[in-house]
Amino acid sequence: MQVPTGPNDSSPAAAALARATAHLLSLQDTEGWWKGDLETNVTMDAEDLLLRQFLGIRTEEQTAAGAAWIRSQQRPDGTWATFHGGPPELSATVEAYVALRLAGDTPEAAHMRAAAEFVRARGGIAATRVFTRIWLALFGWWPWEELPELPPELIFLPSWAPLNIYDFGCWARQTIVPLTVVSANRPVRPAPFALTELHTDPADPHPARPLAPAHTWDGLFQRLDRLMHVYHRYALRPLRRLALARAGRWITERQEADGCWGGIQPPAVYSLIALHLLGYPLDHPVMKAGLASFDGFTVHTEDGRRWMEACQSPVWDTCLAAIALRDAGLPADHPALVDAADWMLGEEITVKGDWSVKRPGLAPGGWAFEFHNDTYPDIDDTAEVVLALRRIAHPDTERLAGAVRRGVEWNLGMQSRNGAWGAFDVDNTSRLPNKLPFCDFGEVIDPPSADVTAHVVEMLAEVGLAHDRRTRRGIAWLLANQEPDGSWFGRWGTNYVYGTGSVVPALIAAGLTPSHPAVRRAVRWLEDRQNPDGGWGEDMRSYEDPAGWAGRGESTASQTAWALMALLAGGEDGEAVERGVRWLVDTQLPEGTWDEPQFTGTGFPWDFSINYHLYRLVFPVTALGRYVNGTPLGGGRR
Repeated sequence: MQVPTGPNDSSPAAAALARATAHLLSLQDTEGWWKGDLETNVTMDAEDLLLRQFLGIRTEEQTAAGAAWIRSQQRPDGTWATFHGGPPELSATVEAYVALRLAGDTPEAAHMRAAAEFVRARGGIAATRVFTRIWLALFGWWPWEELPELPPELIFLPSWAPLNIYDFGCWARQTIVPLTVVSANRPVRPAPFALTELHTDPADPHPARPLAPAHTWDGLFQRLDRLMHVYHRYALRPLRRLALARAGRWITERQEADGCWGGIQPPAVYSLIALHLLGYPLDHPVMKAGLASFDGFTVHTEDGRRWMEACQSPVWDTCLAAIALRDAGLPADHPALVDAADWMLGEEITVKGDWSVKRPGLAPGGWAFEFHNDTYPDIDDTAEVVLALRRIAHPDTERLAGAVRRGVEWNLGMQSRNGAWGAFDVDNTSRLPNKLPFCDFGEVIDPPSADVTAHVVEMLAEVGLAHDRRTRRGIAWLLANQEPDGSWFGRWGTNYVYGTGSVVPALIAAGLTPSHPAVRRAVRWLEDRQNPDGGWGEDMRSYEDPAGWAGRGESTASQTAWALMALLAGGEDGEAVERGVRWLVDTQLPEGTWDEPQFTGTGFPWDFSINYHLYRLVFPVTALGRYVNGTPLGGGRR
C-alpha cells in the first residue's frame, strides 16, 4: 500500500478525512467539549413518564412528546427492540405499551392490539424482568409479594462481607440502595387503568414460579429470598428505621452537582422515588435538583418528539475527538485542541469516591464519563484522557503534566489482582451478586475487561511505562485472554471487533511486534470477518451467540474503523485495509459523517445496548488519519 502523506494529498481517503475533520470541528462546543447523543431504547422514555405519574408531576405536553417518540420506535409487528434491528423484547414492549396507555392510546387500537398479542404470546407480565415488574408494582399492576425482596439492612454489611453493596458494580449499587428503600415501603399509587390484556390468564395473573433445585445457586437464593420475605413482615422496626435513614444519607451524599446520581438514569429515578418515600417533598432542594437534571437528558426532535438519554458522554467524546483530530493531522497547538485540553483539565476529579472503599490510601485523580460525576471516575476515560492530553500542546505545561501524572498514578492504583483493569472498581469480581433473583437484567459486577485493560496499557506505554512491571502484567493478562479464534471480547463496545480493535494497537504501542503470534491471529480473524462490501460490522447478538454473530453484522463506520485501527497497527498494508478504507470513502455522507443507526456501544452485554452518535465520526477520523498520515501522532508537540 502506498500511504499518502502531506497536506497536498488529493487521494479519496485524504478528501474524506478532510471532510470528516471539518465536520468534527464544527461540532465542538464553545467551551471546548464534544458530546454526541447517547441513544438507548424506549424503556428510558416509558420510565420517565411512569416516574412523573408516580410523583404526580406528569404533564400532557411531556406525555404527548414522549409517546410520539415511543410510537415512532414501534416495529411493524407491534413490538419494541432494545437495539436497531434486534429481536422483539418483552420487557421493553410492556413498558412502552404502558406508557402509551398513559398517553391515552386504547387497547383496541391496532398498534396496541399487536403489542398485547406479542406480550401474551411471550408469557405476559409474569415473564418480564424484575425491573419492569417493580415499575408495575408501583401502581398495583403487580404484587410486591411476588417480587424479590431487597432489605435496606443490606447497607449495614461491611465491605468484606459477601453481598455487601460494594460487591456490586457502581451502577448497580447506586440503583440497589434506593431500591431497598422502595422495597421496604412497597408503595402503591392508584392505577389509572387495568392491564388485564397483558396477562396470559387474567384469572391467574401471578402464576407461581417453580423453585430451582436446592443444591444450585439459583435454588439457594430463591429460598433465601423467601426468608427475606418473612423477614420483611417481622423486621425489627428500630433497626429498619436506622437502615432506611442510613440508606437515605448514602443516597443524598452521592447526588452530583447537576442534581443527578452517577450521571445515569436508573440510579436517578430510583433515588428520587426512594427519597420521596423517605419524606422529601417535591420542593426540597435535593428533589428539585434531581428532577431538573432530567432536562439535560432530554432530546427534543424537530418534529416535536421527545426522548431521554440514559447517560451523557462529554468527557469520553471529547478525548476521543481530540485523539482523532491529532491523528487527522491537526497540529498539537491547534486552538480547538487547546480548548479541548483546557476543558478536560477542568474536569479532573480531585476528591475520593466509592472506589476508595477498596483503595483507601490511593490519592484521587482521573476523569469520569459525564459532565458531573465526582463520585465515580472511571479507568477507561482516564486512560483515554491522558492519551489525549499527551498529544496536545497546552500552554500551561505544568498544569497538564500534573493532571497526567495524577491520572496515571490513579489508574495504576486501580489495577486488579489479576493484572487487568475494570471500568470503575478494583477486584469487583464476586459472582454472587449475579445469582440474586433480583439481578435478572444485565451485568451487576465490574470485572476486568480486555478493552479497558488495553486502553490503560496503551496509555502507560505513551507515558514511558511500557516496561514497567505493572504494564507487563496487563499485557500478560491480555495475551492470556485472547479468544481461541484470535479476537478479544469487548465488554464496553460491540464486541469482538471492538475488543480486537482496542487490544492490537495497545500491544503494538507497548512494544510487541506485528509478527507476534497474538497479533497475527488477531489480523487473520479480522480479515476473515471482513464483509463482502469491504466494511466490518457486528450485531449485538454476538454477546448471546458468539458462534453465530462474533464479527458478523452489517458494516458500520465505527466498527470498520476499529478493524482498520487494528490492521494498521499490526502492519497490514494489503487488500483488506484498502477495501476497508474504500468502504469508508464510498459511504461517507456529503456533510462529512456517516449514517449509523446500528448500536455499537454496550452498557450491559446483550441486555442494554447503546448507539453513541459520535462514534460514527470520531473513529473513522482516527482510522483514516492513521491511514493517510501513518502512525498515531503522540507526544505533545509532535
